[in-house]
Amino acid sequence: MSSSFIVFPQIDPVIFSVGPLSVRWYGLMYLIAFLMANLIANRAADKPNSGWSRDQVSDLMFFGFLGVVLGGRIGYVLFYQFGLFLDDPLYLFRIWEGGMSFHGGVLGVMTAMIYFAWRTQKNYLQLGDFVVMLLPLGLGAGRIGNFINAELWGRTTDVPWAVLFPGAGPLPRHPSQLYEFVLEGLVLFVLLLWYRSKQPPAGNVAGLFLAGYGSFRFIVEFYREPDAHLGVLSLGMSMGQWLCLPMIISGVGLISWGYLRRSRGALI
Repeated sequence: MSSSFIVFPQIDPVIFSVGPLSVRWYGLMYLIAFLMANLIANRAADKPNSGWSRDQVSDLMFFGFLGVVLGGRIGYVLFYQFGLFLDDPLYLFRIWEGGMSFHGGVLGVMTAMIYFAWRTQKNYLQLGDFVVMLLPLGLGAGRIGNFINAELWGRTTDVPWAVLFPGAGPLPRHPSQLYEFVLEGLVLFVLLLWYRSKQPPAGNVAGLFLAGYGSFRFIVEFYREPDAHLGVLSLGMSMGQWLCLPMIISGVGLISWGYLRRSRGALI
């Protein structure tokens, strides 16, 4: 293995503290993600004939936040720590110990949006297209937070940009957090913007998000260190990859269904 690698800088996860209150880099990334999503949503709502008001955007942010937190925590416990949950059901509520699942967060947001669509009488597919545009940049901010925290690092490697993370052993690793920042954050956002400009059928932007995120995450999992307590599962895939498969299938199915609806409508 090459001796050339990057030594991770010693970054204090706490930016500053005031008494018992500490402001952490990871929390700041979540705040930045929320502010970016709110800005994008309000700009879209302000456009003529958008069908949205800023009050509705505010409600959307609230229900979306609940969906992310509750779904992310429940998903993490069920997908990654189910055995621990069976031994100690109260573990589900000890959020301060860490542990959130993106896939669980997606399910939580989808559930919250069902209620929001019913409450506001909005079309669920169109709502999904609106919501997914708010996600990629927030995801990217979260991955930067993972990198600053020196967590969720990659597998060992000898590529020139390998990083020696504190607490990850003596060997350099892929900075997989940055791979996810680029693919799940920047690239996915640009891809969604481009596709939305093509005026696809309702629900197809959401479908592309599911298929795009699932595909990018599936690829990055080959470079990301599997969870220590789970390791590599059947067929040589990680838990993250197994959870991405339903996303990819659902996304492709949603896109196909959208164009099928449009073609049938054109024939009527």
